[in-house]
Amino acid sequence: MTQEGDLVLAHIRNKPAFFARIENIDSDIKPGWFQVKMLVLQVPLVTITWILRDTYINGEEFTMGGHPVKLDKVIAPETNSAHEKSTATDAPELPPLDGVAASEEELHEPPAAKSAPTTKVVSLMERKKKNST
Repeated sequence: MTQEGDLVLAHIRNKPAFFARIENIDSDIKPGWFQVKMLVLQVPLVTITWILRDTYINGEEFTMGGHPVKLDKVIAPETNSAHEKSTATDAPELPPLDGVAASEEELHEPPAAKSAPTTKVVSLMERKKKNST
């Protein structure tokens, strides 16, 4: 059963669309329906409220605007203590942020040791003010 604080994956048109955390589940004015407030985990964060039956909250498919929608509760994979002690070589390699691969040595060099691009810094404070006449 999906509850407040649970993480869900919303499928729209039978494709994964977004992850959200269930923030609040309140009874709606219509019997058997609930106002489900969700924090959509994206940048920027967005809060949405859907009015759903309890079966829809728990994973049964429904439609919105004629499109199939489904909420699947996300359950973290189980880990055992031997697996938790994995080494860095077991971790997936992430691409570098700037798109350029760095060697292991470059990652551990102090910033001053890296060659800096040659750029010219112009101080705006030293510029003379033009006299308006």
